[in-house]
Amino acid sequence: MPTHRDESSAVTASAPLALRFTKGHGTRNDFVVLDDPEGALALDASVVAALADRRGGIGGDGVIRVVRTRAAGIDAPADAPEWFMDYRNADGSIAEMCGNGVRVFAAFLSRAGRLPGGEAPLDIWTRSGVRRLEVLADPPTPGDPWQVRVGMGPAGVSDGPARTVRIAGRELPAWDADMGNPHAVVELPEDLVLEDLDLTVRPGLDPEPEHGANIEFVVRRGPAHVAMRVFERGVGETQSCGTGAAAVGVVSALWAGDDGSGPWRVDVPGGTLEVARTEDGQVTLAGPAQLVADGETALPHA
Repeated sequence: MPTHRDESSAVTASAPLALRFTKGHGTRNDFVVLDDPEGALALDASVVAALADRRGGIGGDGVIRVVRTRAAGIDAPADAPEWFMDYRNADGSIAEMCGNGVRVFAAFLSRAGRLPGGEAPLDIWTRSGVRRLEVLADPPTPGDPWQVRVGMGPAGVSDGPARTVRIAGRELPAWDADMGNPHAVVELPEDLVLEDLDLTVRPGLDPEPEHGANIEFVVRRGPAHVAMRVFERGVGETQSCGTGAAAVGVVSALWAGDDGSGPWRVDVPGGTLEVARTEDGQVTLAGPAQLVADGETALPHA
């Protein structure tokens, strides 16, 4: 997930001294969620990084601000949906989209009573445009996950290998996939074991994309079934990446000569996600979203 210039100013002296937060995760890709419907809270990279810090802060792979689009201080069309997912990577950089984060966003809106009644979908605004949320199942008991499907938009996939990835002393071909954010998808040869890869350091990309890329490593597990690990830009290895799983599902279907209407099962270290495509080429991503804690923290100083 890459770095764009922050669109908002640093926290001002008028900001509150205490900050309410919710902690949530989607297949163990975890986030600090800030409820800011009227856009009163301004964030800069240092505040986001402090909140996401796993030792000095709350801890998370990213920070999500829940804000009304008209109050978010961003460029958006007049007919943009009411709610905007303001997503930041753990290092404070701004990212276009997050497939696991958007499901957590849906769970938060559902619990807050901000979703339409019944099974009606809700459109939200992101830096990648409109995303459609469908809550498939509310938690049967408090603490259980929501089941959410997200319309992720169309995928843009390169016609063949677009770059190489350096890992384990090898250079492997990678397909580019655009899910509103950039991905480099690599199928591991049989002599490399997915679980043995060292992702404590970022694998090399050649050529290097202008804004970086999330890097996914894939092995086949069976018909319409793959497993992956991911190194996310601005974060490092995470237990799951929703846009990455969507990219992997689409590219894996391409490798298999499948039309991708799916569903494809994508196993990640944090669980399992389901990827499919609609008749008009829209990618869908389905999986759990869980809200695990609510609390209050001192607002970090910029």
